[in-house]
Amino acid sequence: MVCPASTSNRPPAAPLAALLAELTQARAARGPALPFGIDAIDRRLADHGLDGAALHEIAAASATLSDDAAATLFAAGIAARFATQPGFTVFWALTRFDLYAPGLEQVGLGPDKVLYAQGTSDSAVLAMTEDALRDGSLACVIAEVKSADQTATRRLQLAASDGKTPMLLYRRHRVSDRCPLSGLSSAMTRWRIGCVPSARLPHPGVGRARWSVKLVRQRNGNPFSLELDACDDQGRLALPAPAPDRASAAAGAASQAA
Repeated sequence: MVCPASTSNRPPAAPLAALLAELTQARAARGPALPFGIDAIDRRLADHGLDGAALHEIAAASATLSDDAAATLFAAGIAARFATQPGFTVFWALTRFDLYAPGLEQVGLGPDKVLYAQGTSDSAVLAMTEDALRDGSLACVIAEVKSADQTATRRLQLAASDGKTPMLLYRRHRVSDRCPLSGLSSAMTRWRIGCVPSARLPHPGVGRARWSVKLVRQRNGNPFSLELDACDDQGRLALPAPAPDRASAAAGAASQAA
């Protein structure tokens, strides 16, 4: 005679249901789009922020390590802001684990917020990513691939919409002379990130990094380009502060006019 399995070892359903309800409420409170908090960006975006249930693509401006790092941190900063609610986790899938964890933590994405998954190929990464999106319990999903055709991006867009989860697809450079964003895609927005010289400090030291942030394409909106200070420890970008010499020159011109 086979006895029915005991239910004493099963996790109680009530706490799980309460957790799912809390995540759903937090996602609803977040709103349909995540603003950057910079008017120069948000007013130019069709949704006044990043759609929280859509695919967004990111690429480095060149195949250099510095631009690759900038694009990676740009994605990490966005994910960190999507994951500000307690209990929210970011799913990051890739074929080669070359991420620098302290760097991610400096833009607000600590190790307690990230679940990593490594696949043997781009197709394996995309399959894992699609499953993660449809799960609907994650704050954000990031995937790093070298190749994704329009069919793959359409599937990711549909999965992000079904799971009400933002999807960031980082397209890695295959060759140095071809931008990964040159092909067709179903993404809502497509971003190209690169490094530019930062502001000169009045004293010796290392200042805040500065990036060239280009929105190459967006649905129902126009492309644009800005130079911004890199993400801070909460994943937030910033407009560069006016140069001190410019401020002094403006003040001097005002006094002479008076």
